[in-house]
Amino acid sequence: MAVAFLAGAVLGLLLLLLVAKSRQGAASRGGTDSLVLYCAQDQVFSEAVLGEFTRTTGLKVRTIHDSEAVKTVGLANRLIAEIQNPRADVFWGNEELRTRQLAARGVFGTNRIGSADAGWVAFGSRTRRLVIDSRKLPASERPSSLIELTNARWKGKLSLAMPLFGTASTHFHVLRAKWGEAVWRNWCKALLANQPFLEPGNSHVVRRVVRGEALVGLTDSDDIAVARVEGAQVQALALEDDFLSIPNSVALVRPASPGSPARKLVEFLMSDPVRARLVASGALEAGSPPPGRWVQPDWERVLKDLDATVRDLEGTFHQ
Repeated sequence: MAVAFLAGAVLGLLLLLLVAKSRQGAASRGGTDSLVLYCAQDQVFSEAVLGEFTRTTGLKVRTIHDSEAVKTVGLANRLIAEIQNPRADVFWGNEELRTRQLAARGVFGTNRIGSADAGWVAFGSRTRRLVIDSRKLPASERPSSLIELTNARWKGKLSLAMPLFGTASTHFHVLRAKWGEAVWRNWCKALLANQPFLEPGNSHVVRRVVRGEALVGLTDSDDIAVARVEGAQVQALALEDDFLSIPNSVALVRPASPGSPARKLVEFLMSDPVRARLVASGALEAGSPPPGRWVQPDWERVLKDLDATVRDLEGTFHQ
């Protein structure tokens, strides 16, 4: 009798511990009706979309954002570090390079969103741009290429985000693959020698141009759109041959069955109404890739040279 009682007590204690652990796991993920999203899309744009998702589905989203200073790279490194014990259900990227890197590193496992993808899909589009204040830079004096920005006339008059993170980094990686290593390295060194303003993010680039401290800036279309809504007299130069279209991306980090909260969130983010909302808010420039002569990245080469390019960028710009 005593042995049976003791065995029952031990079994009961084990059950209590299992229940407690289960509740702790659910709590760390925001509850049984919530899911975890790692989000590189700007919080000012993503919050309204995610709020609508919760109102529509009743599902709560626990969102982890990055900072503008380490845009996308911080979340990508976190996902790689957590690959054996992923905490995120879904990743919402605001560019393509780091999503491709995560897929190549196996972060998305064997997940599929459609029938033939690698656990992630692209949607919508914005573009890299040169931003100017047309009142201070007449048409005859505007640069016609990125190479031209190394000319002495632009010394101390150019602003760009530190190209170690976010879309600025992606742009530089893509240009290295397009131009070749030698031309790209010389361009980077000449650009730095022209004493540009190195900013913590693309929005800072636009603000520098708005203040008149820089005549031209390398930035994204969404940051220009936000500045224009706020009344700034800035415009984008469409130098397509040197610039690229940048989609958002969404990926499944953890396995998700059909109809699961993670699948519902992915489907919601990819939906036409959400794309239209992101376009209306300025987060996206269009719901699909724009026509034009935009750079078509050699992603295989970009990923192959990823670490080498990062070392070159750190050695050149991280002074």
